[in-house]
Amino acid sequence: MKSAKVFLIIAILLLGVTANLYAQQVVNKSASLDAKQQSIVPIAAFTAKGDLMALKGALSDGLDAGLTINEVKEILVHLYAYAGFPRSLNAINTLEGVVNERKQKGIKDVVGKEPGNISASKSKFEFGKEVQTKLTGTTATGSAQKFVPIIDVFLKEHLFADIFGRDILDWKTREIVTISALASLGGTENQLRSHLNVGLNTGLTEAHLKQIVLMMQKKVGSKEGNTAQQVLQSVLNKQGASNAITSPNQNEQANPGVNTIFPKGTKIANDNFSGPAWVQMFGDNNNTLNTSVGNVTFEPGTRTKWHYHPGGQILLVTNGKGRYQEKGKPVRELRQGEVIMCEPNIHHWHGAAPDSEFSHIAVGTNTQKGAVVWLEPVTDEEYNSRK
Repeated sequence: MKSAKVFLIIAILLLGVTANLYAQQVVNKSASLDAKQQSIVPIAAFTAKGDLMALKGALSDGLDAGLTINEVKEILVHLYAYAGFPRSLNAINTLEGVVNERKQKGIKDVVGKEPGNISASKSKFEFGKEVQTKLTGTTATGSAQKFVPIIDVFLKEHLFADIFGRDILDWKTREIVTISALASLGGTENQLRSHLNVGLNTGLTEAHLKQIVLMMQKKVGSKEGNTAQQVLQSVLNKQGASNAITSPNQNEQANPGVNTIFPKGTKIANDNFSGPAWVQMFGDNNNTLNTSVGNVTFEPGTRTKWHYHPGGQILLVTNGKGRYQEKGKPVRELRQGEVIMCEPNIHHWHGAAPDSEFSHIAVGTNTQKGAVVWLEPVTDEEYNSRK
């Protein structure tokens, strides 16, 4: 009876929920962004955020990585369409200061090629429409453009013709810039989702996009990186990418496992778990319910790091034996049918018992309050404690 109630709760929660469990990708070097491309991510992000102190270091790192001065200028020009003139101009002023400081230190940065002239063989609107079609695969007009038609003219004539039509940066590079900026702005998830698809259409691979996410998490901030992760996962889920967050080793793809109620999902490849674990998220991003639901499966002995959820978490145990602990409390043994109600900001960990695979439905509640915050690893002494 208890188990039936648990699954009834799950069935209700799965209607229209979001997908935002943190699951990072370790990218195969052969599929990696190069040093120049990687350096673009924080440059674009800090420009969009208006964080000029952080931008100063990112610009210097980008020049050290091999970006030319004119390539960086073009990145900052491109960003005015997404972050606005004030932040673009502030970033350009910051770049000028960085270049001058480096020159005084005897660093000779490569200026690079100047932009070429855009073809005038057709009208700007037709040229922009052609660029838009190549970038997105369609000329479909969105509801906003239909509601305010002049926006469609601006998009085609200015964004796609004047900006994407420039030749210093290729479209793939421009999408790295755009994706990084949109992930940093907040409230632009729909546009980010669109540009992740454009990125795939212009030559960025799934591995490239996952590396952008990792760079956001590492260089910019967990909030921005987690937002990008959630939106990317929804994009890959829609494309049926069953290996979206898996290790590059195809032999490590997830198997159905002994839990036949929900799929085992894809293998998690980050350091927030002590060993092999899998996740299957349910639903796409939805800002109405502010809830995430995913099935998480742990191999015997695998556990999470200490962490907490600003909005709280519910765990519904569906298979095997597990362990759960809140800071300052004893380790709790878990079995199928048990429910954990973890209050917001409570430091805790959970995982499998040493001799059993373990699965639970992880329900993130009040997700608008922020993403999971990962802390230190759980020691063997803590894991094995019975106090």
